[in-house]
Amino acid sequence: MYLEIITPDNKVYSGEIKNANFPGTSGPFEILLNHAPMIANLDKGEIVVQSDKGEERFFVDGGTVEVLNNNIIVLAESAGK
Repeated sequence: MYLEIITPDNKVYSGEIKNANFPGTSGPFEILLNHAPMIANLDKGEIVVQSDKGEERFFVDGGTVEVLNNNIIVLAESAGK
């Protein structure tokens, strides 16, 4: 899967991942390989990304996530490690 985390100022992350956990407004959720297409709103919290490099965490201040064909795009108001 490929993940991009984008803010109005810059691209915070882009790369291949194994899975990711997100702070959804209706509760936390996980995205795995071949996940069904979806769009969800994000609450303040951490995105936890698992990749071949290990675990990385990004704090987001809300936003939107779109999943389509093993591509995940996060549009966040702000994001950082």
